[in-house]
Amino acid sequence: MIGQPIEAAGRVWLRQALIVLYGGIGAVHLAAPDALMPIMPDWVPAPRLVILATGLCELAGAAALLSPRLRRAAGGGLALYALCVWPANLKQALEGIHVAGLPDSWWYHGPRLAFQPVLIWAALFAGGLTDWPFRRGRSA
Repeated sequence: MIGQPIEAAGRVWLRQALIVLYGGIGAVHLAAPDALMPIMPDWVPAPRLVILATGLCELAGAAALLSPRLRRAAGGGLALYALCVWPANLKQALEGIHVAGLPDSWWYHGPRLAFQPVLIWAALFAGGLTDWPFRRGRSA
């Protein structure tokens, strides 16, 4: 990464961070789906199956970020995933649902909910689907 423009170095660093993040979260979804059942919105069909499927999607997305050929699809898929899990995060925060291993305060939930758009951008940027805010020289 030495000598690379900041955009390229940041993209590599962010991609590595997302691989670790989504790999870890995906493993939790597969290892302990019942712990996440209380935060699933009531309108989600087959919630346990959805938790397991999202765990597989997280692991697949993390693995695909490693492949230049699959990276764009992974970035788009992980961005869509981050958008789709927002209702569960909202339910947990608004209803004060305890999940073992996670804090219960708004000091955790507030930043987590506010950070969701950043996570969506991070997936798009790491996957090479956006250059914003680094693209220069374009006029509006």
